[in-house]
Amino acid sequence: MNYSPAAPDAAADPASVDAHSAALAGIANGGATVDIGQALDDGPFTLLQKCVVVLAALSIVVDGFDSQLIGFAIPMLIKEWGITRNAFAPVVAAGLIGMGIGSACAGLFADRFGRRWAVIGSVLVFGAATCSIGLAPNVAVIAALRFVAGLGIGGALPSSTTMTAEYTPARMRTFAVTATIVCVPLGGMLAGLFAAQVLPVYGWRGLFVAGGVLPLVLAVVLLACLPESPRFLARRTQRWPELARLLGRMSREVAPDAAFTDLREQRAEKHVGFTALFRDGRARDSAAIWAAFFMCLLAVYSAFSWLPSMLTAEGLSVSLAGYGLSAYNLGGVIGALGCALAIARWGSRGPMLLCCVGGAASAWLILGVGATQHTGWLIAGLGLHGLFVNAVQSTLYALCAFVYPTSVRATGTASALAFGRIGAILSAFAGAAVITAGGAFAYLLMLGAAMAAVLIALAVVRRHIPADQAR
Repeated sequence: MNYSPAAPDAAADPASVDAHSAALAGIANGGATVDIGQALDDGPFTLLQKCVVVLAALSIVVDGFDSQLIGFAIPMLIKEWGITRNAFAPVVAAGLIGMGIGSACAGLFADRFGRRWAVIGSVLVFGAATCSIGLAPNVAVIAALRFVAGLGIGGALPSSTTMTAEYTPARMRTFAVTATIVCVPLGGMLAGLFAAQVLPVYGWRGLFVAGGVLPLVLAVVLLACLPESPRFLARRTQRWPELARLLGRMSREVAPDAAFTDLREQRAEKHVGFTALFRDGRARDSAAIWAAFFMCLLAVYSAFSWLPSMLTAEGLSVSLAGYGLSAYNLGGVIGALGCALAIARWGSRGPMLLCCVGGAASAWLILGVGATQHTGWLIAGLGLHGLFVNAVQSTLYALCAFVYPTSVRATGTASALAFGRIGAILSAFAGAAVITAGGAFAYLLMLGAAMAAVLIALAVVRRHIPADQAR
């Protein structure tokens, strides 16, 4: 594949400029210049690419598993240590603050040093910290370790979704990214089923030790098997031989001395760095996406952190409360995949806005349903609410992958998620305060209001994924 790329903008990424110059030199010397964007976006979806997506998805499964363990442990810790629900708000907040910092830093790290090490490092950090919580002697130590775990949990999401986006052909990208993100509620659902069995036998300490061992084992697998992103390698001339070998493993044979360019992305990469998120007509979309992440994660983490506590406060057992969160997560898995398929057919605007309406309506429809009198209906309603909320939350990452080009994709996704973590941090205090003051009624009212705000934010976004791009 021979191309004559246009000169890049003077403000472009230095690595992209070097790659472009080398590509021109290759053409002048009669060498082949490979458009990595065309090779990946329009080519086959090979076994190696599928394996990378699976590894990224597994990283998110253990991420979702570990991030929700604290929600299942809090009711038992309150009983064992004889402390109040509000005493655990700083513990929940510490983990969410760590997630926010981890999200922001991981994106910058991934765009500078590579997606591979960002994913591996994140998994190692939250695995080791979660294991250590099993040895914690008091609430302060748990809070400190949850902060450290949050750094890794927050970093894994944007890094893994960026890796998935850059390994998947354009026609399958929305579904692949959503299927990766849907592993957060999948991990949470598994955590709920696991906690229901482990907590009565081994207690909360055994729960955290087991939850930490899983990501540590996965980190070893990632070290052995996870390659770097081809689009990241294309921007580092010194790593072009590595990229040529990687493409060969992906059934895209190129010459060992081939030069690489990325025409489609270079047209969009007029600026790089954090300020690029607000240039070239992206300011409105970035602000709206940040607001959507903020309110959606407030709703999601209000459920992840406080739903079991709300149900136990309404008179349900710890096991039944765990099943309530599992139903929420199961609904999320179904909703996210369904919404991704809808986006592939109709684009992102309509399906995402409808799911926002469903998220608000489903929370408000179960207002006043008695937890002990109508337990089945309440849990089913929570599952329906989880379906709509997680459908929106999961596809927000695919929207970010569409809005931002390669040079700032990880930064854009991570920045939006970091802003969303502020909403999640607010949920740590708001959830405890709302449940204490108004019980289930006030809690569900808050969840519905949050999704109504997400509806307004996503209606403002201009660059929604069109149907032809989603396909």
